[in-house]
This record gives sequence, structure tokens and C-alpha cells, in this order.
Amino acid sequence: MELTLPLLQEQLKAWDGCALSTQSNPVLGEGNPNAKVMFIGEAPGKREDEVGRPFVGAAGKFLDELLQSIDLKREDVYISNVVKYRPPNNRDPSDKEKEQCMPWLKLEISLVKPRILVPLGRHALGHFFPKMGISSAHGKPQKLTTSANSEQTDDVTIFPIYHPAAALHNGNMRQSLFDDFAALRQFLDSQSPTS
Repeated sequence: MELTLPLLQEQLKAWDGCALSTQSNPVLGEGNPNAKVMFIGEAPGKREDEVGRPFVGAAGKFLDELLQSIDLKREDVYISNVVKYRPPNNRDPSDKEKEQCMPWLKLEISLVKPRILVPLGRHALGHFFPKMGISSAHGKPQKLTTSANSEQTDDVTIFPIYHPAAALHNGNMRQSLFDDFAALRQFLDSQSPTS
């Protein structure tokens, strides 16, 4: 049987390979299954845990606003998280929790096949570039070189952006996020095929 996103969702519901799975509900990504752009946050929050969908709380509403500012909607992109369960009291996910949940994100990426991955915040960025800081990398495209059958390919771009929740805690970050999304729009437009 071929793996699909709905099947992956069902498998995640039955998975208990992370200690958080006994305390909260699984939240897999959602959106366009053929999206060119995939946004990746760190972990579900309280509201996401309650409804089982990513980015539906205050940070999600701001993400919707940011998407709208560059003429995108949730249906145009795919949105997920590194960790699939809410850490207690919205604490940062541990390295172990990120490691345990990473196969799920990798499966989502392999099914959606996005051209651009947008890690939102340092936890998501750390998976792709462990030594890169979000404050120096945000708004700047980075090529991710992957090897397929021992041939080097670099068809995926990592475009780090601050997590929308950062602006909820620090109003000065709002403009930086709008600027990064504008840069993402410019980058997307520059990648569009001319044919």
C-alpha cells in the first residue's frame, strides 16, 4: 500500500514513540499535498493540541496574515511542525523529542516534495543547519544539498524566518516578519519558470 498523507495521519495517531504522546494529541501537518512551499514550526501549542491542527492559535492567525501579505493562503502551502505533540506548558521541545518526531516530518517532506522549506524559528532551523542562528539567517535563502543515489542534488531551498510567535512576545519583531515574507515572495517570483 502506497503511503499517503491521510495514511500517515492515521499511523501517527497510533504511534507512542515519544513521551509527549501520552499527554497530548498528535498534530500532523496540513495544506496543499503538492505545495511548493512548506512551513515548519517547532511544536503544537495549546490550541493546536485541542483541535489537532497546526498553527491555529494566535501565532497561526498571524501566520495567516503574513501569508495574505504575499498573496498566499493556507491552502496554497503545507504547514507542519518538527515535534508532533505539545510539550507541557508550551516549553521548548527537547532534543530527544525533536529526534523522536523527526521521521514523521521527513515522511511529510518526502510526500509533499516542496521546493522551498521555511523553518519558522530556531528549533526548526536547527534540524537543517544545526550551527546556524536564526537571527543571522532569517530572510536569506540557503541551498540544501541532498544526495539521492549518491548523486548530489540541490533542488531544495531552506528559507529561514522567525517564528510568528516571536512577534506576539515582542511587537518590534512584526515588521521583521513582514519583511522576511516579502523577501520570500521575491524569492518565489524569481524561481517561477519562465516557460
